[in-house]
Amino acid sequence: MEKIKMTTPLVEMDGDEMTRILWQYIKDDLILPYVDLKTEYYDLGLKHGDETDDQVTIDSANATLKYGVAVKCATITPNADRVKEYDLKEMYKSPNGTIRAILDGTVFRAPIKVNGIEPNVKSWKKPITLARHAYGDVYKNSEMKIDGPGKAELVFTGADGKEVRQTIFDFAGPGIIQGQYNTDASIESFAKCCFEYALSTKQELWFGAKDTISKKYDARFRDIFNETFEKEYKEKFEKAGITYFYTLIDDAVARVMKSEGGFIWACKNYDGDVMSDMVSSACGSLALMTSVLVSPKGVYEYEAAHGTVQRHYYKHLKGEETSTNPVATIFAWSGAFRKRGEFDNNQALMDFADRLEKATLSTIESGYMTKDLVHLTTMKDIHTLNTEDFIKKIAENM
Repeated sequence: MEKIKMTTPLVEMDGDEMTRILWQYIKDDLILPYVDLKTEYYDLGLKHGDETDDQVTIDSANATLKYGVAVKCATITPNADRVKEYDLKEMYKSPNGTIRAILDGTVFRAPIKVNGIEPNVKSWKKPITLARHAYGDVYKNSEMKIDGPGKAELVFTGADGKEVRQTIFDFAGPGIIQGQYNTDASIESFAKCCFEYALSTKQELWFGAKDTISKKYDARFRDIFNETFEKEYKEKFEKAGITYFYTLIDDAVARVMKSEGGFIWACKNYDGDVMSDMVSSACGSLALMTSVLVSPKGVYEYEAAHGTVQRHYYKHLKGEETSTNPVATIFAWSGAFRKRGEFDNNQALMDFADRLEKATLSTIESGYMTKDLVHLTTMKDIHTLNTEDFIKKIAENM
């Protein structure tokens, strides 16, 4: 058969450990037989990142700004153990964090609906998309351990040298303090990404924070969302027949548990981190969750929501059989192809993305799956496959 042509390359970001193995299997069996693949390739694996002093991560993000669409394999964020294991020059920052900062993006995560794997929350009929503000807050905090009595203060020194001081706490003994920040510019980008994504997917948008307690910090998020909506998006939402509303984060959680799903739930950084895991776990597995980073400039980076599957990688290195679920990584590729096709007016590429997803889901729904899904499914006639055989079964369906 004649392969599908691409006019503009994808930015391809390779990764680490077992997901790097999956990456190659997917390309060899599910993509290269059908697509004349064009990518600008960047190796974000930990060793190569170390060789380039992490410049490769920066270069890949800048290439994404240039070409508009990227697909990323899971990567390692090094800790002290990883520095020692890989003999790194330093403990580099999270590759995802670096890319998010350069793209100024918001992460949207949604469960992949598979017949026979039903959500634990019985009322959920449609996927819930989590929109996480991936900037600042506790992830960029400054913190300090206090050894004894004293006064902790919040101090801001303006560009003109003027100081504003506020007492945090008068310590009578040992304790801890933590400082967080965010910026109006980042919050506004977050809001615009959420509104644009809601319009593009024709879904309701919810946003929750705790402005009753955090009367300045969380209230600033609430106000910027409201101002942006009223000025730029209210009429567009009305025309699209969708709604936006703000509520307290605890009320949002209660509403979510009783809802039917099918909406976008925007969360601050920590809330989004926690709640995306809650939603994915309730729907089955992180391996059944899509993840896309969207910038307000209309740039998209698709990836799996999970990590590098370290335990399976060590088994693989020993020659032992693994049964690693590649679905989220497959859907990262299909999402990138669909968006690339949309940007380039390439219907064949968009149709291929649909067929790839359909072949993947129908493989599971016909009873062929990796080990992690066996205890989740309500199906009876089950065939448990190893990593490579599962991908080859999808290739048969293709």
